[in-house]
Amino acid sequence: MNIAANIDEAFKVAAEDGVIGHALFADAPRSVSFNKLRKRLLRQVRQAFDDFDMLKGQKRWLIGVSGGKDSYGLLALLLDLQWRGLLPVELIACNLDQGQPNFPKHILPDYLTEIGVKHRIEYRDTYSIVKEKVAEGATYCSLCSRLRRGNLYRIAREEGCDALVLGHHREDILETFFMNFFHGGRLASMPAKLLNDEGNLMVLRPLAYCAEDDMAKFAAAMQFPIIPCDLCGSQDGLQRNAMKDMLADIERRMPGRKDTMLRALAHVNPSHLLDPKLFDFSSLMVAGPSPASV
Repeated sequence: MNIAANIDEAFKVAAEDGVIGHALFADAPRSVSFNKLRKRLLRQVRQAFDDFDMLKGQKRWLIGVSGGKDSYGLLALLLDLQWRGLLPVELIACNLDQGQPNFPKHILPDYLTEIGVKHRIEYRDTYSIVKEKVAEGATYCSLCSRLRRGNLYRIAREEGCDALVLGHHREDILETFFMNFFHGGRLASMPAKLLNDEGNLMVLRPLAYCAEDDMAKFAAAMQFPIIPCDLCGSQDGLQRNAMKDMLADIERRMPGRKDTMLRALAHVNPSHLLDPKLFDFSSLMVAGPSPASV
């Protein structure tokens, strides 16, 4: 059975039983448009599972939950798939409280407890480190994300998890590609599946095929208790914002280009690029003259 059929069958069985899914969907809209959005996102997550073999040998996942729309959406979709019997993995939600001033510490634990999700809240004051190390006017994102990622790796190992699962979506992947392209001088982006340097933990991005607009609509419909980032979210002129604006302008002018760009990242032809480490250009040789030309 293909992915779309799996999702449709799961919805059909749930409808026949008179239920709508995991407890967090109790107050979700019953509209046709929301059901279409929910199915589309579930299919895209399942497609990422299959394309990148994300479920191979996996038993326990740590889900990074920041309090933003994307991580809430990721958790909801994974719980939905798990509830439908399409994700045989134990899930643990984790929020890293980074010590930002006025951070509403109660929101995430209250919400996760209310919907019955196993979770861990970890306090590490990386905020002070970032403010101390980063010069005034410089962007915080790079150092902040490195510190956060290192702590999440540690927590995942402590919890006996096979993978750290993050809520990066299609736009995050495209923006990272163009940041590396324009500013880093290399062709690289966020992989959907990555083995950490120590070789003992996978990093997974099941939302790789999901559009940010869809995630925003999903979050609004689900009425997640969003927590804004007051550290880097308040900074103007970030390189990532410039990439976001560029991609949005391209999509307005030529609808569908974002999906085309994402497909391009999955269809690489090394012989038509300029990296001799990826393709052995020195082995290319002209064959001898054909008999017809002698």
